[in-house]
Amino acid sequence: MKKTLVLIAGSAALAGAALSFSPGNGGLISVAHAAEGQHIPQAALRSSESGLKTAVFAGGCFWGLEAVFEHVAGVKKVVDGYAGGSKATANYERIGRGDTGHAESVKITYDPAKIRYDQLLRIFFSVAHDPTQVNQQLPDHGTQYRSMIVPQSNEQLRVAKTYIAQLDKAGVYSRPIATEIETAQPFYMAEEYHQNFAKKNPGHPYIVRWDAPKVSALKRIWPGVYSAKPSA
Repeated sequence: MKKTLVLIAGSAALAGAALSFSPGNGGLISVAHAAEGQHIPQAALRSSESGLKTAVFAGGCFWGLEAVFEHVAGVKKVVDGYAGGSKATANYERIGRGDTGHAESVKITYDPAKIRYDQLLRIFFSVAHDPTQVNQQLPDHGTQYRSMIVPQSNEQLRVAKTYIAQLDKAGVYSRPIATEIETAQPFYMAEEYHQNFAKKNPGHPYIVRWDAPKVSALKRIWPGVYSAKPSA
C-alpha cells in the first residue's frame, strides 16, 4: 500500500533525557496499537560502543521511524532509505511493488556516550513500530514494510539477538516478535522529498494519524531520552 504524498507546507515542532521501566500491566503486555507505544524492560545485555556509530532499523513507513528517532537525545542524524535489495531498484516507485527485497529503513547516527545501541533497540521495539506484525505496519502492507534490524557490527548483532530472545522469553508481547535480523545488507538513501518528512509536513494526514502519536508516545513513555528539538 503506497502512501499518498500530499505535501503541506510548514515546519513541525513535533515537540526533552536514561530509560526507566514501568511494569505496565504487571507482566504480560498485550500487543497495543503501535502508535500508542508500550513499556518494555531494558536489555539485559548492554552495548559498550564508543565514538559515533550508526544503526539501521526497518519497521513500516520510514517517515515514522525518522520522526521518532530524530527526537532521541544523542541521535545526531537520521536518514530515510532502503535496506537490502539492489541499487538499480532502490527507488520509491519501484519498491512499492514489494518484490525488490528492500525495506523502508532509517540509518541513525548516534553518540553511544549519550544513547546506547541497546537503548535505541528499546525505543524501536516499544514506540517506533509493532514488532509482531509480519510484512506490514498498521495501514501499510508488503515486504517493504517488514520489521528488520541490520546490525552494523558483531556487537550490535549480539545485542539485538539477545534482546529479542529476552523479550520473547519474558512474554512481553502477546504474539512472537517477527523482527528479522539481516546482516551485511546495503543501505540506499531515499529521495530527498522523504528526508525530514514529518518535520517539514506536520499537517500531512498520514503524519497526523500514524506518526505524530509515536513521537508523543516517546515523550510520554521514555521522557529521559526525549529531545524536543529534532536532530538535523
